[in-house]
Amino acid sequence: MRDASDQADALYERVRHVIPSVEWPVLAGDIAAILELKRRQNAVILAHNYQTPEIFHCVADIVGDSLALARRAMAVNADTILLAGVHFMAETAKLLNPDKTVLIPDLKAGCSLAEAISPEDVRGLRARHPGVPVVTYVNTSAAVKAESDICCTSGNARAVVESLGVPRVIMIPDEYLAQNVAKDTDVEIVSWRGHCEVHERFAARDIRELREAYPGVTVLAHPECPPDVVAEADFAGSTAAMSDYVAHRGPRRVALMTECSMSDNVAVAHPEVEFVRPCNLCPHMKRITLAGLRDALEHNRHEVTVEPRMAERARRAVERMLAV
Repeated sequence: MRDASDQADALYERVRHVIPSVEWPVLAGDIAAILELKRRQNAVILAHNYQTPEIFHCVADIVGDSLALARRAMAVNADTILLAGVHFMAETAKLLNPDKTVLIPDLKAGCSLAEAISPEDVRGLRARHPGVPVVTYVNTSAAVKAESDICCTSGNARAVVESLGVPRVIMIPDEYLAQNVAKDTDVEIVSWRGHCEVHERFAARDIRELREAYPGVTVLAHPECPPDVVAEADFAGSTAAMSDYVAHRGPRRVALMTECSMSDNVAVAHPEVEFVRPCNLCPHMKRITLAGLRDALEHNRHEVTVEPRMAERARRAVERMLAV
């Protein structure tokens, strides 16, 4: 355990300007234990960009947005995958790694988008729009993915829609993502009424107020935001695209219209950038904690499984996305 403890202490240098020193001793014990448990159990942790810095930068092995996690999960060389994210992400990891054990620290870590649509809803849409392919955002259950033709993420949604070569698609469940994609393509998009409870709370006036309070601020918005928010922003893209924007454009002052921890995680890599934080917390992502990750590894809980026939159909939709 001493080596893991030393490693945990060294990690503080990476996050020292986003985690106060007074908090570190409380976190370091769990971090050291998790590092040792991963080594003993041949486990890896996949962490979404919305995880807190002590998870994202200190115990995760693979980090990124939904697309990056989906892609890299396929190449994981481990017996156990522990998902630091929400339930649909753990299901997706299981779809792509059916022979591995997939765990999530909290089974209640859900998603408002995933809860916004059911398999019955998808079948109803198909009945109302015969022959129109269904493009499903990865923020959905495996059961909904199984009813779909192809999946997409916020990072590749337009490419997926246009890859089908058809004049019209059904895009579910995020209404705002569908509307934002529709502005950039000639493909007609039939949308659903689902919204992300984090991004739907941003408003265009928030950006105008930011610009007034912080002259010269560069505003980046996630495409799950309402279209008027995206229109007011300087750039709109997935969490990975926002991170790349900061890395390659080097704005002096930036505001990310997305979940709170995203700004903290990007700030770790770019201490020279001033981050204005008009963020909203995701209550589901925040159910994932260091203590929960440690408990999941110590007690091999909570395993995520997908019924095999459903998994085969859902996997096909995810793999079609990855092939685009």
